[in-house]
Amino acid sequence: MSNMSARRHTTFTSRTVAGSSTPAVRQSFGVTHAYKAGGAVGGVRMVGGHAAGGGFSGGSLDYGYRVGGWGNRPAVCPPLLTEVVVNKSLLTPITMEIDPNYQHIRTEEKEQIKVLNNRFASFIDKVRFLEQQNKMLETKWSLLQDQTTARSNIDAMFEAYIANLRRHLDTLGHEKLRLEGDLNNMKELVEDFKHKYEDEINKRNDCENEFVLIKKDSDAAYMARVELEATLDNLNDEIHFLRKLYDMELQELQSQIQDTSVVVEMDNSRNLDMDAIVAEVRAQYEDIANRSRAEAEAWYKQKYEEMQVSVTKYGDDLKSSKSEIAEYNRRVTRLQTEIDLIKGQRGQLETQIAEAEERGELAVKEARLRLRELEDALQRAKQDMARQVREYQALMNIKLALDIEIATYRKLLEGEESRLAHGIQAITISKHTSGHYNSFPLETSGVTLELRPPSMIGSVSSHSISSSSHSSMLTKDIKGPIIVTKDIKEPIAMTKDIKEPVAVLQNGAAQE
Repeated sequence: MSNMSARRHTTFTSRTVAGSSTPAVRQSFGVTHAYKAGGAVGGVRMVGGHAAGGGFSGGSLDYGYRVGGWGNRPAVCPPLLTEVVVNKSLLTPITMEIDPNYQHIRTEEKEQIKVLNNRFASFIDKVRFLEQQNKMLETKWSLLQDQTTARSNIDAMFEAYIANLRRHLDTLGHEKLRLEGDLNNMKELVEDFKHKYEDEINKRNDCENEFVLIKKDSDAAYMARVELEATLDNLNDEIHFLRKLYDMELQELQSQIQDTSVVVEMDNSRNLDMDAIVAEVRAQYEDIANRSRAEAEAWYKQKYEEMQVSVTKYGDDLKSSKSEIAEYNRRVTRLQTEIDLIKGQRGQLETQIAEAEERGELAVKEARLRLRELEDALQRAKQDMARQVREYQALMNIKLALDIEIATYRKLLEGEESRLAHGIQAITISKHTSGHYNSFPLETSGVTLELRPPSMIGSVSSHSISSSSHSSMLTKDIKGPIIVTKDIKEPIAMTKDIKEPVAVLQNGAAQE
C-alpha cells in the first residue's frame, strides 16, 4: 500500500453563524490536497492574530506547534507531496456587515404587534358588547311580543293636542305676517329718517357755506361802516369848519360895513338901501348854508338808517352764527372728550397688548429653553443608545469570535482524535518571541501547528508553501484566527473583524 497514491478534493463549507443582532454569514471554500497511502500525516500551520476577547494574542509573540514523533515510535518523513492547488475565491475579503436599522426595525415590529393586539382586543370587547346588546334587544322584543295590546283613548287626546298646536301655529303665522308688515313699515320709516338725516346733513353743509359767506359780508359791512363813520366825522368837521368860516366872513363883512361910511353924491338924487342888500346877501348865504346843512343831514340820516338796517340784519345773522358756533363748540368739546376717553382706552389696550406680548415672549423663551433641554436630552439619549449599540455589537463580535474559536478547536480536536485512532506520534510545540522558539512535546499524529503575529506574515510566501509539503493558503485581510485541518469535513467558522489572515495547511514538516 506504500506505493499506492490517491488524490482527494475536500470542500469546506462554513456553517451559518447567526447572532441575536447580526445577519447570518455563510462562507464556503475548497482545498485540494493529496496524500499517499501509508505516508505520514501532514501538519497544519496557522499564522495570524487572535480576535479580541481572549485566546492567543497576535502581537510580537509567535506560538508554533511542531508535531514530530510520539512515544517510542520515531517520526517518519512523509514522501514527496504533489502540488498544492489554491482556490482564488478564498482570497476575497469577507464582508460581514450589520444592518444598523435592524434593532430599530425589530422595535417597530414589536410596537406594531402591540398596536394590532390592542386593536384586536378592542374589537373582541366591542363584539362582546354588541352581542350583549343584541341579546338584550331580543329579550325586549320577545317580551313585547308576549304582551297583549290593549286599546286606549290616547289617539283622541293626541288629535286634540295636535289640533291645538295647529291653531297655535295659525295664530303664530298671522302674528308673523303682522310683524312682517310692521317690520316693513319700520324699514320704510328708517329709510325716511335716513333720507331726512342726509338732507339735514346737506342743509348743514349749505348753512356752513352760507355762514362763511355771511361772515365775509359781515366783515365787509363792518369795514364799510367804519369807513362811513370816518367819512361822517370828516364831513361834520368840514361842516363845522365851513360854518365857522361863513360866520367869520359874515362878521368881517358886517364890520367892514359898519366901519366904512361912504358918501356918494349923485346927481340923479337916487338913494341906495345897503341894509336891504346886506340882508338879501345874508339871506342868500344862510339859505345856501341851510340847504347844505339839510342835504348833509338828510344824506347822513339816510346812510345812518341804511347802516342801522344792515347792522340789524347782520346782527341777527351774527347771533345765529354765534349760536351755531357755540353748538359746534359744544360738539367739538364732546368729541374731544370722547377722543380723550378713546385715547385712554387705547393706552390701556396698548398696555395690555404689551403685557400679553411680554408674557408670550416669556412663554416662547421658556418653551424654547425646554425644547433645547429636550433636544439635548434626546441627543444624549441617542449618543448613549449609539454607544450601547456599539458596545452590544462589539460584545456580539467577541461572542461570535469565541463561538467560532470554540467550534474551530472542537473540530480540530475531533480531527486530532481521528488521527490518534490511526497512530500516535510525538509532537513538538515551539514558542518563540522575536524569533526565539521554545519547544513543547504534544501527543498527536504528525501535525505541525504554528501561530505567528501579523508582522511575520510576510515571511510566508507562495513559493515556500508550494516547495514544501502539501499546503494550502487561505484568505488575506482577516483579523481573527482561521484554522484549517486536513481531514475536516465540517464547515469552518469565521469572524467578521478579520484583517491579516494567513492560514496554511501543511502535510509534513513545518515551514519556518
